[in-house]
Amino acid sequence: MSNEALIKSLNQALAFELRAEIMYAHYSAYVAGIHRLHLQPFFAAEAQESFTHASVVRGAIVKLGGVAVTERDQAPIKHTTDYREILEECLNTEKKAAETYGAILQILPDNDDELYDSLQQVFFAEQRSVEEITRLL
Repeated sequence: MSNEALIKSLNQALAFELRAEIMYAHYSAYVAGIHRLHLQPFFAAEAQESFTHASVVRGAIVKLGGVAVTERDQAPIKHTTDYREILEECLNTEKKAAETYGAILQILPDNDDELYDSLQQVFFAEQRSVEEITRLL
């Protein structure tokens, strides 16, 4: 696969991470009731994780000679204070992220172990988030 196609896929992942960062920060602020005690710190940590993932992806784009996007994915972020609806939105987001990174791993060049390893770690983190949110539901 050409660098151009790979950079396009990485930019899609980056835009999605930027969206996830905003989504988790939003839900961290709005989660209410008894569930706030546990979910607010979880969402804050997920927002930070999305920031970190965005940095990894941005670095990969730069390494490949591309220009990283600066705008988030335009999929709407549902505003709600219902913790189940919030968790369902988060689960859908994490599933899409895991799917996106899984597809990117399939198209990475064979000769760049560092790039593969760094994106594989992001993929694994997304899978762990899917598992954790599933358990919270």
